[in-house]
Amino acid sequence: MGQLVFVMSDGLMSVVELIYGNGTSIGQKLTWVVLGRAQVCIFASSRISYGMDQAEASKSPEHGDQSVKDITVCLRSDEGIHKLFFFKSSVLKARSKFFTDQLSLPSSSSSIEIHCSAVEYKHYSDLLNSLNLPVGSLVDSWKSVNSALGILQVAVALQCEEIAQSCVNYLEAVPWEEKEEEEILRIVPKLGDVAMPILARVKPMDPSSTKNVFLAAVRYAMSISAPCPPFGDEIRASAQEQIEYMLGEDEDTPLVTTDDEVREEVVKGLSQMLASFQDELSSLLSQSDSDLASETLESSILHNLSGLEWLCNILPKMNLMRDFVLRWAEISDCVIRVLEDKNFETVMWRLKLKLLEVTSKVLDAIGYGSVILPATCRVQLLKTWLPYIRKMKPILDSVGDNETGFPHKMDEDLCQAIQGAIVALIVTLPSSDQADILADWMENEQLGYPDLTEAFEIWCYRTKSSKRRLAEGSDRVSSSSVTSDLSN
Repeated sequence: MGQLVFVMSDGLMSVVELIYGNGTSIGQKLTWVVLGRAQVCIFASSRISYGMDQAEASKSPEHGDQSVKDITVCLRSDEGIHKLFFFKSSVLKARSKFFTDQLSLPSSSSSIEIHCSAVEYKHYSDLLNSLNLPVGSLVDSWKSVNSALGILQVAVALQCEEIAQSCVNYLEAVPWEEKEEEEILRIVPKLGDVAMPILARVKPMDPSSTKNVFLAAVRYAMSISAPCPPFGDEIRASAQEQIEYMLGEDEDTPLVTTDDEVREEVVKGLSQMLASFQDELSSLLSQSDSDLASETLESSILHNLSGLEWLCNILPKMNLMRDFVLRWAEISDCVIRVLEDKNFETVMWRLKLKLLEVTSKVLDAIGYGSVILPATCRVQLLKTWLPYIRKMKPILDSVGDNETGFPHKMDEDLCQAIQGAIVALIVTLPSSDQADILADWMENEQLGYPDLTEAFEIWCYRTKSSKRRLAEGSDRVSSSSVTSDLSN
């Protein structure tokens, strides 16, 4: 049995010395082939043994029967771990172009050593074991995404086309975890055209396909019919969530936000949802007291109202919020008339709170200038909703104080949002309209919610200083005109 001793003479060549039992030594120069981080050395003797006796290795079923296989491959990691594999040369040549080239070299022998990193070792070992498997059994031998991805990298490096294709077929078909997908996106683009089918599921769609999917999601999310159990609500909520995600600000957003067909579909759905909501709400006036107390009836109306609230989140991203505000202003009188009916005094608290939440978004859009409307429209909308808001806040607080666990009180965020939007809206109105609203607010015995003190202070300052400030502005204009005339 021979013993291997090697000495590095330079970066490319090694002296390999075979020492036999009788003390005779034979030295030969051999070339190291560098393959990425793996090194392959072609030896001149088939009698070399690593880590196990040849007789023991030939008994290992994992590595094959050496008595009928004429090529030995030694896999060695940079940490010194090694393993022997035995092959027929015809198998290596048929399954790997890399081994074909190595065995075709004039200096080729029956022993090949492959060096790799410790991280790559398991993947190299799995690939070498797979070389003896029938092609049809390969895809069934891959056990996980990470394993197949590692073997694929080795297969590409060793030019094992059948194994590489089998890994691609496996990875293209199985589901990925989020971390696995990130790893695939990092590695696969570096492996060339053979691996590209793996990325089919994450490739950008053409604009037409994207639009069609988006339109289908919009139609479902804006559906005015009640959802079908048991998964209707979940699917609708998911569609709404994904539409908001698709409309997130990035370079691809214009694909859907500027498309005329998409915008027309959204406006059409908005009109249908508002009309359906108004009809359902108006029908409550003809219901009996027992029906008005029914949670089923309230839930049906809330279905549409919740959809309208969701629209307030996506319409600004499509520059369509003005359509919503105008339609809400049109139906506001009808809505208030129904809610202030005496039969509604002690029922449908969820509906009343949700209406305040939707109205808050409308007031916010107008008050902070996201939606531009004429002063007359702004005044009308504010005069319609301000008395109702002022009345409803203490009622909800009172019910909440008397009923333990009452869930329909206005929380602090909602109160601040409505109050801030109303103040911002008031100070944009003509002075006379501001005076009317503020006078009505101060005539109440208790100056409760919303607190319009800030708007009142601004109105007082403007009223007191308006003549002086306007006069100063006129003087500056006149002075500028005179100077201009003299210079001419």
